[in-house]
Amino acid sequence: MKLHVINTGYFKLDGGAMFGVVPKSLWQRTNPADENNMCSWALRCLLIEDGDRLMLIDAGIGDKQSEKFFSHYFLYGDTTLSKSLAQKGFHEDDITDVFLSHLHFDHCGGAIQWNTTKNGYRPTFKNAKYWSNENHWRWATEPNPREKASFLAENILPIQESDQLEFIERKSDFMENVFPNMGILFVDGHTDSMMIPHILYKGKTVVFMADLLPSVGHIPLPYVMGYDTRPLITMKEKSQFLNHAAQHDYVLFLEHDSVNECCTLHQTEKGIQLNQTFSLSDL
Repeated sequence: MKLHVINTGYFKLDGGAMFGVVPKSLWQRTNPADENNMCSWALRCLLIEDGDRLMLIDAGIGDKQSEKFFSHYFLYGDTTLSKSLAQKGFHEDDITDVFLSHLHFDHCGGAIQWNTTKNGYRPTFKNAKYWSNENHWRWATEPNPREKASFLAENILPIQESDQLEFIERKSDFMENVFPNMGILFVDGHTDSMMIPHILYKGKTVVFMADLLPSVGHIPLPYVMGYDTRPLITMKEKSQFLNHAAQHDYVLFLEHDSVNECCTLHQTEKGIQLNQTFSLSDL
C-alpha cells in the first residue's frame, strides 16, 4: 500500500466562523487572519494505492460554481485535483473509488464536473464507485436551514444519477475493515454521520481527520467550528478521539491545515496537546 497527498488548492474562511466562540486573541496565535478576518485553509485529499484499488478520499471544492460563489471563498494558488493526480502519475480515469467523508461543497465539489457542453454534470471519475452512507445522504439531500448553503444539489444529485453511488451501512460508531486495511469512525457533531477513515499504514494508524479536526489550531476542546451543527456533540466526540489518538500514537492527516499535513498528540498535565507536525512522506 502507498498513500499519496493530493493537494487541490487553498481557500479562505472567516476566522470567527472557524473557531466559534473562541476569541480572536486566542485563535489567531495558530491561525493568523488577514485584514478581512479571513484565515487560509488547505483542500488536501488523500489517495490510497492498494493493489488494483485506487481510492481518493474527498475531492476538494472543484471549479464549476459561479464567480459570485467563489468570490466568498478566495481560492488561490494554481494547484488543482487534476494536476496533483498527474504529478503522482495518475489520471482521473484511474480512480476506482471515491470516498466522501461528507457532502459539504469543499469536500465533494471536485467529484462532479461540467459535461462537455456545460449544460449538465458528470462524474469526474467515470470508472469509480462513490462511497457515502444512507444517513448522511438523506441529511444532505433534505438539508436543514443551517447547512443548506453547504449542500449543493449540483455536487450531490449527479452522483446518484450516474449509478456510481454506493452506501456504507452504519452498523456501529466504529467499524473495522470496511475496506482492506481501513476502518471508519462515524461522528455526528459537525454534520450527521460524517465518516473518518482509519488507515493501517507502515505500522501506524493514519486518520483522515476531515472536519473533526480541521487544523492543529483546533486541538483544544472548546475550539469548535461555528459550522458544526451540534457543537456539544463535537466536543464529546473530539475528546474521546483525541485521548484515543494520543494513547495509540495515531498519525492525524489534516485536510484543512494550510501549513501542517500531519501531526501526533500526547497527554500532558494540561490535557491533550500537540506533539509533532510532519509531512506524510516522513513516515
